[in-house]
Amino acid sequence: MSDVVAKAGQAYMKQLGAHPLRTKAITSGVLAGCSDVVAQKISGVKKLQFRRLLLIMLYGLAYAGPFGHFLHKLMDKIFQGQKGKETTAKKVIVEQLTVSPWNNLMFMMYYGLVVEGRPFGQVKSKVKKDFASIQMTAWKFWPIVSWINYEYMPLQLRVLFASSAASCWGVFLNVKAARSSSIAGASKNA
Repeated sequence: MSDVVAKAGQAYMKQLGAHPLRTKAITSGVLAGCSDVVAQKISGVKKLQFRRLLLIMLYGLAYAGPFGHFLHKLMDKIFQGQKGKETTAKKVIVEQLTVSPWNNLMFMMYYGLVVEGRPFGQVKSKVKKDFASIQMTAWKFWPIVSWINYEYMPLQLRVLFASSAASCWGVFLNVKAARSSSIAGASKNA
């Protein structure tokens, strides 16, 4: 078994070296899909919603993976030659004040408009209602992930690490979105 895992790891690293953007995009898409399957099961979905699953995978493939790839290259360029815990703290602060709110907003908009197919006005209202709560929760989770990522992960593995953490975060966002949708649906039907 460990031989299979070692060979898979070597193959992944070879692809990462030869095709970094493509590999990170595919990895993010697959992990986003895994996250959605877990979220659907936790939220009590009886039959897996394949359309939703594919759209969440598309988000990871087309947005999250490529965005992470370029973000980490940019952060290393901005802080080029700087090392140590102070630099790591600066990277975390910059990321949490810029990228974290942006990514949460992007996911909420994508989920509402594309995955759920809701009109813009409804999505805008939902974002106004839920964004602050989601962002405050994000600031309890992501700074730790970012610290570990910048302090201990080599550049080529940062998207993999962040995408793995994002799988857990994605379960939280998906379950929150599903609960909000079912509560809104229940109050409409009442």
